[in-house]
Amino acid sequence: MHEFIFTFDSLYELWAFWIAVVALAAFLLGGVFLVTRPEPEVIGHPKGLFLLFMAEMWERFSYYGMRALLIFYLVQHWLFSDSEASIIYGAYTALVYITPVVGGYLADRYIGQRKAVLFGAVLLTFGHFFMAFEGGGGQNDPMINVFWLALALIIVGSGFLKANISVIVGQLYSRTDIRRDPAYTIFYMGINVGAATASIICGYLGQTYGWEYGFGLAGVGMLVGLIFFVIGKPLLLGKGEPKDPAKIKGGKEWGIYGAGLAMVALCWAAIQYQELVGTVLGVFGGGLVLYVLSIAVTKLQPEERNRIFAAMFLILVSIVFWALFEQAGSSLNLFTDRHVDTAGVNASMFQSINAIYIVLLAPVFAMLWQGLARKGAEPSTPMKFGLAVIQVGLGFLVLVWGAESVGVNVPTPVIFIFLIYLLHTTGELCLSPVGLSAMNRLSPGHMASLIMGTWFFASATGNFAAGLIAAATGAEGVSEEAGKQLVLDVYSTVGWYAVGIGVVVMVVSPLVKKLMHLDTLKDDAPLEGLAEAGLEAQEAGIRPNG
Repeated sequence: MHEFIFTFDSLYELWAFWIAVVALAAFLLGGVFLVTRPEPEVIGHPKGLFLLFMAEMWERFSYYGMRALLIFYLVQHWLFSDSEASIIYGAYTALVYITPVVGGYLADRYIGQRKAVLFGAVLLTFGHFFMAFEGGGGQNDPMINVFWLALALIIVGSGFLKANISVIVGQLYSRTDIRRDPAYTIFYMGINVGAATASIICGYLGQTYGWEYGFGLAGVGMLVGLIFFVIGKPLLLGKGEPKDPAKIKGGKEWGIYGAGLAMVALCWAAIQYQELVGTVLGVFGGGLVLYVLSIAVTKLQPEERNRIFAAMFLILVSIVFWALFEQAGSSLNLFTDRHVDTAGVNASMFQSINAIYIVLLAPVFAMLWQGLARKGAEPSTPMKFGLAVIQVGLGFLVLVWGAESVGVNVPTPVIFIFLIYLLHTTGELCLSPVGLSAMNRLSPGHMASLIMGTWFFASATGNFAAGLIAAATGAEGVSEEAGKQLVLDVYSTVGWYAVGIGVVVMVVSPLVKKLMHLDTLKDDAPLEGLAEAGLEAQEAGIRPNG
């Protein structure tokens, strides 16, 4: 242990690491202080909110800590090519988006949200700890099977936890309680504190001292979150329990958990044979779209049918956005490591920038939309989607311009990494929360879950497409300069395509807005925490209540 002394390659890395450690410790100690108060409420909210805050903070810490290192682990330890690693990464993130649909359904129909979160947390804890068993490396090492199992456990665990923990937050408050939106603001702060600090702390440990330290710390974080959730059960005031306990009597509950383990086995196979994921997304995604459209054409009134058409248009646009946005963890992570002057900071630590930007900018965007709405000047939902796609494209074009302006044979200034993440984050804030809101507003009550499932299925498709785009940037067997140029060429191509698609979306946005028939919309039961939904790219936990 004497050798394990923190050493840093630059002052920037030192400051980033210790600020992240202090921030995480401060939120942890603050959360413990609040939930151990004798009174039932603290700072105007039930103590259960802060319990869920800490559980979610540690779950996101574990997830983003692993995510920051995954592409490097695939390339440098298991010795996959850039292209192979990118497709594996894309399949992994796609599956992370599909499983919440199943996890949310099983919780709604059978076991309730609390037990689903607990089951998901157990799977995640095992998954993250298995990631720390790295073996000797290389694809012929039998330990790679443990790695596939770890990924499968994390995929399914995320599906059970992320689909349901947000719903419990909403259940702590009545529908008319004015504290609901502030509660979700507090809760989503937990998400982003976990995401930002994990990328810095786990990324530094993993790339500096060894994979087992980065992944192991992520596992410890998940275990801490699980312990909080188990011990703090009384603080949830009986919320999130099964709606009909009779449905899980007589061993049926264990049958649900068995189905979850069967999903783990399925994901274990799918993550190794990524073409299966592409096939599933293509076949089932196409079938899902046709099913939704058939219902719209044959069973809905003209205005409702038009709203479904508008929703499907937005869903298709979102695929383009996520396909480019999700380069962050794969090709952009590798580009930062190999071709950017990071001033001694480990590349994985830059994965924190998006979460930090969201914390800073989400309130600004909320105030901006409200201010424009009061003046009658707020952009329509399809217009915001067009702006989002343009911004994600501009992010790549700015990076390409920055890299080529100093010369391809010179490391790219790090400011351009901050700029691409800034444009991608502002684009995300124009699309992610707006899209979740639009899906709920545009779908009839009896189709709300179906449309939301289609939204997340499209997100999964976008993530898989992101892996294919990242694979196109792989350039094994060529010089560093030629490899960098190939990445820039791909980024330039997708950047211009995105800008063009975004402009087209903005041009047709008045027509799509007309299809939405906003003037005749009637209030329906809103989604839980709608006002604060979607403040991270992986958010998949906002489902109808009831």
